[in-house]
Amino acid sequence: MDFNDYQSKTEETAVYPEDEAIHYLALGLNGEAGEVAERVKKSIRDGNDLDLEKELGDVLWYLARLADELGFDLDDVAETNLDKLFDRKERGKIHGDGDNR
Repeated sequence: MDFNDYQSKTEETAVYPEDEAIHYLALGLNGEAGEVAERVKKSIRDGNDLDLEKELGDVLWYLARLADELGFDLDDVAETNLDKLFDRKERGKIHGDGDNR
């Protein structure tokens, strides 16, 4: 499955208020990313196995829906991100901070 196929299929399970879609999805993405962080924290504390596949899937669902609502194809988002990162790598700018490295 590619990202755009996944993104298209997420629409079938999308239930949220259309007039607040961007806010709802951004908050949901943050919440699910927080759940990933919480599991990692508890793994450090308790020595549990990291069983993150389902949580990462939830992050992906919110990301796909948010991209869709903003009019972006997830394949394009992924490709643009890789282009940016490889450009930074070639210029020796992977380290540091800021968007315009």
